[in-house]
Amino acid sequence: MPERTSYDAVIVGGGHNGLVAAAYLARAGRSVLVLERLDHTGGAAVSTRAFAGVDARLSRYSYLVSLLPPKIVRDLGLRFAVRKRTVSSYTPAVRNGRPTGLLVGGGEARTRTALAELTGSDREFTAWKRFYGTTQRLAERVFPTLTEPLPTRAALRATIDDDATWRALFERPLGELVEETFSDDLIRGVVLTDALIGTFATAHDPSLRQNRCFLYHVIGGGTGDWDVPIGGMGALTDALADAARRAGAEIVTDCPVTAIATDGRAAEVTSARGTFGARRVLVNAAPRELARLLGEDPPPPAEGAQLKVNMLLTRLPRLRDTGVDPREAFSGTFHIAEGYGQLEAAYQQAASGELPAAPPSEIYCHSLTDPSILGGDLVRQGYQTLTLFGLHAPARLFAADNDTTRERLLTATLAELDTHLAEPLADCLARDADGRPCIEARSPLDLDRELGLPGGNIFHRDLAFPYADEEAAGATAPGRWGVATGHANVLLCGAGAVRGGGVSGIPGHNAAMAVLEEG
Repeated sequence: MPERTSYDAVIVGGGHNGLVAAAYLARAGRSVLVLERLDHTGGAAVSTRAFAGVDARLSRYSYLVSLLPPKIVRDLGLRFAVRKRTVSSYTPAVRNGRPTGLLVGGGEARTRTALAELTGSDREFTAWKRFYGTTQRLAERVFPTLTEPLPTRAALRATIDDDATWRALFERPLGELVEETFSDDLIRGVVLTDALIGTFATAHDPSLRQNRCFLYHVIGGGTGDWDVPIGGMGALTDALADAARRAGAEIVTDCPVTAIATDGRAAEVTSARGTFGARRVLVNAAPRELARLLGEDPPPPAEGAQLKVNMLLTRLPRLRDTGVDPREAFSGTFHIAEGYGQLEAAYQQAASGELPAAPPSEIYCHSLTDPSILGGDLVRQGYQTLTLFGLHAPARLFAADNDTTRERLLTATLAELDTHLAEPLADCLARDADGRPCIEARSPLDLDRELGLPGGNIFHRDLAFPYADEEAAGATAPGRWGVATGHANVLLCGAGAVRGGGVSGIPGHNAAMAVLEEG
């Protein structure tokens, strides 16, 4: 039970952003209470023994780290580290009737050779180098602003100081830039996938939601690298919970919050363990949940668009492309059915209410980079994990029959992978203590039910550009730190805040800074 009846700050939700906010505020001497609905902290950033009797601790919902600022790790003294992947990606292909593929990584010379062998010239490598040189310069300028007060649109444009890049990424659909830069369909698709992770859109969507998703995927750490969390994603949230508790924050699990009442100066938070007074309430939940707790009209519905699959294998499968080692191909991001034309076809089929005929997805093997998530016996026997993220699987497709649709999509997705393997993936799946294959899949509706992600949207709502758009925001202007709500003493510290989304801790940091700045 909580030790007090009133706190300087009550934080609703013990996901990683709420824990970041709790640790900062407690370290500053504030009394802090974190109330978590589930029986554990971490939200979507957890590690789980997903298969009965199997000593494998998988990052169940979120997998890689890019957007977590080293500043947060240093400030909070976290015992947490990441490890670089030596391979960025592998994309299988068939050219002139022969199985081949594109391996990106292992140094510039190797990437140049791979692109030239796939396309027959150095043109695409030259374009690739120029394109990602531009995104790296963008990352170096934008990423540091994410833990500073929210810039205006004009201020961020001045920080970027590149009008051509600004127009291409902030004003025009991303597809225009991709098509102007690259000629090869496969390479166009590899580039576009960063714009479609959890985002149901086309390359030319006039809303630019694909541009915003792309931006967040290429600016992380000032480099755009996506790294493997050592010990699994749960290692991060365990470290954050430890840091918050060491600083004096109270964390109570199995404690759903049912209501928030506020007059703008003082608030009351009603929960399964009682009602608590608070000077400020920080909500580490989706805007939909915030509206419900306040008794207000909900925001427009959000929709997720992904299939998440976790697997444990007795061995990595052999590839039809014998020119690449599976240990390299699966250590980076392994793209399936993600050519530019394939992505557009899958989108159009899903938008018309059908499952994509060739479901696009991407896969990576955590245990190749960090075997510590597996028990010693599994490591010695050569077991490996595989994590699959399927694109263009909007929640609407699952509404009529979630279970049947999930299984149909999983079957089709694995069949698409099998077209590039020299042996069926099913032959490589491990078995749990009850003899069942070690594979689990989650639809957007499953993620809504299990984690409270609205419509299964992994970002809680459409991502926003990382600047203050006061004119568009109107009465709900995000405030100096991008975390304000319509109530002066209620802040949004989860993924739905401006500059939220991904495993970053940024909204938690920014909400804490907003509180501390106000005194």
